[in-house]
Amino acid sequence: MKADRWAYETLEVYVWEGKYEIADRVARFLTPLGVEVIRAGALDALPAEPRVKPCIAVISASAIGAAKFTLDWEAAHGMPVIWVGAPDREVDPGRFPPEYAHILPHDFTGADLRTQIGKLMPQLLAAAATGPDVADLVAGSPAMLQLMSQVDTYADFGSNVMLYGETGAGKERIARLFHERNTTYGKGPFVAVNCGAIPDGLFESQFFGHAKGAFTGAMFAHRGYFEQATGGTLFLDEIGDLPLFQQVKLLRVLEENALTRLGSTMPVKLDFRLVAATNKDLREAVSQGRFRADLYFRLAVIELRIPSLEDRGAADKVGLLVSFLRHMLGPAGFDALPPLPDWLRGAVGTAFFIGNVRELRNLAERIGITVQQCGHWDEARIRPLFRALRPGAFDGTERADPRGDAEERRRIIAALDANGWRRQDTAACLGISRKVLWEKMRKFQIADSEAEPA
Repeated sequence: MKADRWAYETLEVYVWEGKYEIADRVARFLTPLGVEVIRAGALDALPAEPRVKPCIAVISASAIGAAKFTLDWEAAHGMPVIWVGAPDREVDPGRFPPEYAHILPHDFTGADLRTQIGKLMPQLLAAAATGPDVADLVAGSPAMLQLMSQVDTYADFGSNVMLYGETGAGKERIARLFHERNTTYGKGPFVAVNCGAIPDGLFESQFFGHAKGAFTGAMFAHRGYFEQATGGTLFLDEIGDLPLFQQVKLLRVLEENALTRLGSTMPVKLDFRLVAATNKDLREAVSQGRFRADLYFRLAVIELRIPSLEDRGAADKVGLLVSFLRHMLGPAGFDALPPLPDWLRGAVGTAFFIGNVRELRNLAERIGITVQQCGHWDEARIRPLFRALRPGAFDGTERADPRGDAEERRRIIAALDANGWRRQDTAACLGISRKVLWEKMRKFQIADSEAEPA
């Protein structure tokens, strides 16, 4: 199979070479195609950072003992293996079981290596297209139906997208929808980056990449996130956490659609669809000087808000629970159980998930484990799981005092009026955090339309 150029450019190849020095040869054959070749260390260990691209392992037979060849290394590490230096499997089937079908001789050529990679490419791309989400997309509420309509409207364009939403609301899932439904960039890679987790000293290397020999230890050229996303979608999560000095560098790349790797003088052209996300109010951050206005207007061509789980309502909560449980227990295992009981539907529908879909998924996992142990919907064991959501969370039986709620609602509206409905000032006045204020406004359904006319 002949792989497309963009497919090679989304690929990482880890090399365990043993006594045969094959890493340099692999790099010589693949680096010109855009493949990132990494000389690995111990065979039983992989780099700690998450792998955002499809990966292949090239392992020399001399890197491990003969007894270890029978281990299912591919399943353990999540990447297919091309073995180097193996004798013919028909001669020694005990050492090289039939599942290890990708074998190269010691003196393999570039064509030999590319042929084996071409055979693995459909498997790699299919796995990459699946993505990390395990639940079906549940969009039955009016808020989600409106969001899906907006995604359908804008998905097939190349304009930058800014997604707003609370932590755990599913911003990456919506970003993937923009990627999958784009006829141009959907054919390329989806590269997700958490901007809040990039160390200051590694920003340039991780985003811009570096040339071979750019610094001590740079044995091979490295393609940064911008290059990795070329032909596809770059998802920048938590963009609001990016420091100002890094925002300048990001803005320059977006304006020029090009970059220069560290240690190189050759510009590299870029072409990707950018989707960014944050749980912060960027307009407020701009007004306070914490986010560059020029970068904000470059990013926020299309702005969408992801509804919280509370905004989506009870039906979506129950639908997500069913989806997570079906995946965890397997379709056959879930369908063998009695229908979801009314008490469990009510408990999920009335519970408040401060962590949104992510917290609901954790609850679903705890419920799934309990069901697997008991074999049925054991109310006595499952209902207490809801008490761990947050202090005072409803479990389907408790209710708050409506008179106290009404008084607190009036107090919050009065504070908002006194502070011109500025959230930060109101939160400070009430002695609570801005996030808690947002939660209370959502709980008591306080909308901006209730503001008194100036």
